[in-house]
Amino acid sequence: MPFHLPLFLLMIGLSARSQLEEALWNIVPSISRRAFFFSPVISLCFNSSRYFSAIALGDSTITVEEATPPVFPSGPLFPSEERAAELFEKNTYSVVNIFDVTLRPQFNVTGVVEVPEGNGSGVVWDDAGHIVTNYHVVGNALSRNPGPDQVVARINILTSEGVQKSFEGKLVGASRAKDIAVLKVEAPDKLLKPVKVGQSSGLKVGQKCFAIGNPFGFDHTLTVGVISGLNRDIFSQSGVTIGGGIQTDAAINPGNSGGPLLDSKGNMIGINTAIFTRTGTSAGVGFAIPSSTVLKIVPQLIQFGKAVHAGLKVDVAPEFVANQLNVRNGVLVLQVTASSLAAKAGLLPTTRGFAGNILLGDIILAVDGKPVRNKAELFKVLDDHEVGDKVLLQVQRSDQNLEIPLFLEEISD
Repeated sequence: MPFHLPLFLLMIGLSARSQLEEALWNIVPSISRRAFFFSPVISLCFNSSRYFSAIALGDSTITVEEATPPVFPSGPLFPSEERAAELFEKNTYSVVNIFDVTLRPQFNVTGVVEVPEGNGSGVVWDDAGHIVTNYHVVGNALSRNPGPDQVVARINILTSEGVQKSFEGKLVGASRAKDIAVLKVEAPDKLLKPVKVGQSSGLKVGQKCFAIGNPFGFDHTLTVGVISGLNRDIFSQSGVTIGGGIQTDAAINPGNSGGPLLDSKGNMIGINTAIFTRTGTSAGVGFAIPSSTVLKIVPQLIQFGKAVHAGLKVDVAPEFVANQLNVRNGVLVLQVTASSLAAKAGLLPTTRGFAGNILLGDIILAVDGKPVRNKAELFKVLDDHEVGDKVLLQVQRSDQNLEIPLFLEEISD
């Protein structure tokens, strides 16, 4: 019977490699053993991997020097590259890495760091050791209602030697409504390099911007883009809507939150806070809290431990509640704080009648002629005012449209 190699290999099955090699060596003495064992079929049988073994043949007629191509010096950077590199070098020491103390990084079996949601960035605000970041970066610790000077984060500061030094971050103040928190570290003065704060009011769509942060735990990463939109509503991870946001296409990913958005002069024009994404990673649309808002909130948090702003001492209905009550336009007033200026002005809350039926309160349609279709728009309009300002509310009460003048009072987060 003629010898059929494929049939023989099938019969051998999963035999040990050494046994198969010996059997084949004895069976085919008439075949050139060198050629036989280098055939693709046999190589596949002898290789326990799904890949073929590499065969080192080489070419002895060519030297290593002859096989090495010429290497050209990189030379000086282009002016735009030089400016970007200098901007990063000057500002990287003002950016810190922040870990929520309730969420520690974990190492998996491969040794890769798994960064928790409570990992983010921050900026050195002043020589006193104040660190500014997003509320949601340390939100897990803040949800436990820590007191002033309580440690809520570990903060890593980069030294001039390139070493990260870790410090306790104690809570100074936080504003959930603006997604801003201020922490403080007891660090040597030589480590504290305050960021330079710029103006966000004069930004133009199309101008270049830079983001420095710690995406996915990779510390001090620079991304470059342009301002792609202004006055955006930011839907923050802290569950609030922040008006006046800066939109950018500079890559912003988890871990960038709390880091600075810089202009081409290296001035901080915003705090990176959110991305628009369906996958959890950058989709080219990122948002930053403008520096004008940061400059307004941070000093209050440092001085008072909380942010105060102008508003109405009323509770308004969330959109889903308003929809259930068939309120499609405007802001429904649910409760009015007793003895507040809103109560004295005659603003009516939602109540229940004698039969248990719901009697809708006033529905705020506009403030000083500016329409407000929902809660976010109402807060955005009021945020442009100061405590003590007089405003005119246009409200719907049953089937009547009324105008109610009142003074705004101090509201804290």
